[in-house]
Amino acid sequence: MKKTNEKVILRPLEENDRDRFIRDNQYAFRYGAMEEFGERDSHFEEDGEIISRKTIENCIDREGSETYRIVCGGKNAGGVVIHTDKESGKGELELLFVSPDAHSKGIGYAAWQAVEAIHPEITVWETVTPYFEKRNIHFYVNRCGFHIVEFYNEFHAEPHSEEDYDVPEAGGPGEMFRFRKVIEK
Repeated sequence: MKKTNEKVILRPLEENDRDRFIRDNQYAFRYGAMEEFGERDSHFEEDGEIISRKTIENCIDREGSETYRIVCGGKNAGGVVIHTDKESGKGELELLFVSPDAHSKGIGYAAWQAVEAIHPEITVWETVTPYFEKRNIHFYVNRCGFHIVEFYNEFHAEPHSEEDYDVPEAGGPGEMFRFRKVIEK
């Protein structure tokens, strides 16, 4: 991995950037699926998208969510959506993506460190990712310190409704890993 020398910052999402944010997110997820599966479309939710506009909008619009652009060298390099409950000390990483042309430069890790710095009161973070996203699994476990705590599949369904997570049939209905990171204070 060649780390970037550019500073990575999180900038709150501006309304006029919302549509581009959604399309950039879809592109990043589509890129990962295409790398893994090629042109097979059984993994796509809508019109060739791994993650639907509805799913992304639900994350952005969820009460209490915070949405940021990941900016590196003055350019948009990705995005992140988090949801926190300060009273319980729990947070959810709803979405985190880095533009494929900015992969392997330490941008995602720097963005995650910025999230943790913004919310030092959060001691338990959770997230999910599709089973086939090897880059994501490596990132969460080996870089960010998360642990896999659950595997959603046809024998063990994800507890969220399908409206919350439009997970495509990816080798089985909703095959996703759930991760947790506990930060000792």
